[in-house]
Amino acid sequence: MDQSDYLSFDAVGLADLIARRDVSAPEVLDAALQRMAQVNPTINAVIFAEATEARADAERPKTGPLAGVPFLVKDYAAHVRGWPTSAGSRLFQHNLAETDAPIVAAYRRAGLVIFGKTNLPELGLDATTEPDLHGPTLNPWDLGRTAGGSSGGSAAAVAAGIVPAAHASDAGGSIRIPASCCGL
Repeated sequence: MDQSDYLSFDAVGLADLIARRDVSAPEVLDAALQRMAQVNPTINAVIFAEATEARADAERPKTGPLAGVPFLVKDYAAHVRGWPTSAGSRLFQHNLAETDAPIVAAYRRAGLVIFGKTNLPELGLDATTEPDLHGPTLNPWDLGRTAGGSSGGSAAAVAAGIVPAAHASDAGGSIRIPASCCGL
């Protein structure tokens, strides 16, 4: 799957292509990984990626409404078994999740292929994504502007075309602010 094709579909459209076998889940994942390699060094939306595990997951037969669609989770409370969950804080940077969080398990049941974690402000406590631990996430539309927070990494990843959808969480504007900043 080439980049122009990948960027022209949303999550439902990609799931439909995979279900019809017009493209395979590993091919779609490769397109997401390629896009991440192109844009993430500039915007810093993805702070952890596990391509080998994701490729193995993409190879397995999947069911669910979004079977085979690549996906990222916010590095806060969305624990992925064996992966670090720092919540953007040096205090937690070495924490490895022992199990998948319930939301991650639900994403897997929906057929999503989780391949990384997105940046956020330390402990999700700011309206901009600029943690000391991982550095700032920049707005893909204008690198001089914020991606917002606390789900800034997720919003920037979607706006930049790394993934068609990503996990986010909100207690006081943490989805709405980055969605607005990133034009989503």
